[in-house]
Amino acid sequence: MAGFGFDAGSIAAEGKKGDMYLVVQVVLTEKFIGTGSGVSSLTNLQRTINEQAANGYRLHTISTTSSGSKGFLGGDKIQATMVFEKVL
Repeated sequence: MAGFGFDAGSIAAEGKKGDMYLVVQVVLTEKFIGTGSGVSSLTNLQRTINEQAANGYRLHTISTTSSGSKGFLGGDKIQATMVFEKVL
């Protein structure tokens, strides 16, 4: 339930096995009431980074942008786009 304080998860660009770079986007949501990212958002971001590290990728670049979608009782979203580089 994105927009109500729960993470929408992460998505990755389609690629093929052996790609040198991988692009992943994680949606970080604000708490249901009030401001500030919830712990689950940071946990989701950390999990995504650790999953890619286990697959032999390192974080190359990260950027964030606000979608500015104020909903009922808050619920702004921030999208973190990460580029991972294959470690040879």
